[in-house]
Amino acid sequence: MILDLVAYGAFFLTMALTYAIMCLGLNVQWGQTGLFNVGIAGFVAIGAYASALLTTPETAGRIGGFGLPIAAGWCGGALVAGIVAYLIGALTIRLRADYLAIATFGVAVAVQLCVLNLETLTGGAFGIGFIPRPFAELASNPLAFGLSNAGLLIAVIAVLYLALEHLVRSPWGRVLRAIREDEAAAQALGKNPTRFRLQAFTIGGAIMGLAGAAQAHFIGFIAPDNYMPILTFQVWAMLIVGGSGNNRGAILGAVLVWGIWASSAAAVSTFFPPEQQARAASLQIVMIGVGLCLILLLRPRGILGEVRNVSRHIRKIVKSDDAELASRSLSKD
Repeated sequence: MILDLVAYGAFFLTMALTYAIMCLGLNVQWGQTGLFNVGIAGFVAIGAYASALLTTPETAGRIGGFGLPIAAGWCGGALVAGIVAYLIGALTIRLRADYLAIATFGVAVAVQLCVLNLETLTGGAFGIGFIPRPFAELASNPLAFGLSNAGLLIAVIAVLYLALEHLVRSPWGRVLRAIREDEAAAQALGKNPTRFRLQAFTIGGAIMGLAGAAQAHFIGFIAPDNYMPILTFQVWAMLIVGGSGNNRGAILGAVLVWGIWASSAAAVSTFFPPEQQARAASLQIVMIGVGLCLILLLRPRGILGEVRNVSRHIRKIVKSDDAELASRSLSKD
């Protein structure tokens, strides 16, 4: 019984961490730069399908199936999603707020329709199966399989977190925040807002593509229904709950919201008869909405709010100034 619970916990954590990667990508775009991307599902789908086409075995009647290693598929999924994000950003990045949201939502819908209708490439409504899974040789042992996948995702999250934290605290990250807070002031200092926004949009899209690839290989099957607009809603809720602008908040929010989503699904299957479960599934969205409202009321900046001080040099200056002021006040006394 205990081993079964641990195996399920590993499965739960692995799924939550794939969403955490998506949240980290959105945090680069929205939390750091203020880009209102409502096309998350599209970039995740691009990464998932690109990785699947690169790593699955050859299939009659379908383009792709190159049988490459899983690592090559993950890198390929992130690269393709990043290239698409760059091309889309080059056309739309000058749009502001709601206009950018409409444009990116249209892109996500277009991607979903493409994967649904390009049957020779994506398998259409039937999707793509036989996607190689990491540690597939351990599949007969659910505990070892789950722990191995969870460990792999933890390692990916750790590397990604450290890299993004370095970027946030670098001059590049500070320019992004400056553009987000006051574009005119940043431009007056010689910074090109369009170029920096495009870079952030591309990096965020590539990270979302990596998340799609990781999730596809963990599940082993993908279909167009996996990338509906509800996915975008989930990721936005995760980031807002955890704390926009905070990478640790993005990870925490993903785990918490996915926990609410999974537990509400279990509650629906337990307390509702089978013929009513399809209608009762909408309660999941209600629970996420209620939780989101409570978080915004109690913690308007999320559970882990944005850290305003991102430079250790500024912190040293502030501390030295405080110490100097304190010494002056003591000398006057």
